[in-house]
Amino acid sequence: MQVKLNAVVSAAALLIAGAASAQEVVVKIGHVGPTSGGIAHLGKDNENGARMAIDELNAKGVTIGGKKAKFELLAEDDAGDPKQGTAVAQKLVDSKVNGVIGHLNSGTTIPASKIYSDAGIPQISPSATNPKYTRNGYKTAFRVVADDAQLGGTLGRYAVKELKAKSVAVIDDRTAYGQGVAEEFAKSVKASGGTIAEQQFTTDKATDFTAILTAIKAKNPDVVFYGGMDAVAGPMIRQMKQLGINAKFMGGDGICSGELPKLAAGAMADGQVVCAEAGGVDDSGKPALEKFKADFKKKFGADVQIYAPYVYDATMVMADAMVRAGSADPAKYLPALAKTNYKGVTGNIAFDEKGDIKNGALTLYTYKGGNKQAMRVVR
Repeated sequence: MQVKLNAVVSAAALLIAGAASAQEVVVKIGHVGPTSGGIAHLGKDNENGARMAIDELNAKGVTIGGKKAKFELLAEDDAGDPKQGTAVAQKLVDSKVNGVIGHLNSGTTIPASKIYSDAGIPQISPSATNPKYTRNGYKTAFRVVADDAQLGGTLGRYAVKELKAKSVAVIDDRTAYGQGVAEEFAKSVKASGGTIAEQQFTTDKATDFTAILTAIKAKNPDVVFYGGMDAVAGPMIRQMKQLGINAKFMGGDGICSGELPKLAAGAMADGQVVCAEAGGVDDSGKPALEKFKADFKKKFGADVQIYAPYVYDATMVMADAMVRAGSADPAKYLPALAKTNYKGVTGNIAFDEKGDIKNGALTLYTYKGGNKQAMRVVR
């Protein structure tokens, strides 16, 4: 009798468990960034932004199509390398993810976007700024930050109009991001009446810039612009000081990190560096962003570097589209994602027909006393 009773109880337990699982939908969100290599601190910052959003969504008990959603983060490392980027993109497709947040770099985001497009999986990049990313006609590609045309253009105008630079030297690291933002900057300098006195190239792995900086010093420019990431920009600023180059140093969001002063090892003069970050909030949006930064530090024991708030918003935007569509099926929620109108910690997010953010903001920053300081938000 006891055996029969146990069997009945076990069967009932299985039925209850089955009913519970039938009422639950597992949503796999892929995240890709360079969590190894020279800019691993930026990749980890991004991954933590995604993790924060996933944890909050699960804590809220979000329902999609009447079923409780259980969000899972599948985090991958592309090391900032295009080949590794496409390999992990395929891995996520094979894992049947419902959507992807990433990649961080334009050089990995652009080749990976074809793989996601072919699989019909929506992708939101929180930080890839090369315009080509959304110019390939892929309906699955979105981004939540302004692109290099806006970023480089704004910095170029600022160099000539505000810093009164007459001659400018431009260096880029030959990556899709670095070259793209440097080209837009140079174009804007010329259009604003400035002169490109010298153009030099390096790589995203270089550590010695003596030859290119010596060539630049001979031209005595007012501004040196670097298209690339902070891991290279820091040592470059240090070597500029050693060579006695006192020009202003400018760059895009790739150099605009909290780590830059450490990477420059004390070589930065107050106000010497001017950089722009793709994104930014006006005064009304500051309380929400500051709260996010405080919560982030409490959760991870680290300050936000650059992109974590945009990754967080991108993840929330993807989940919001699923809720509105009543489905986590990529084909079903993709149309809802295209019609997004979401108020995030980085401001309002809506996409144009290409998948670019509408009315994207930029924030200009400088550094004083080793600390990053916002100067102004421009649109």
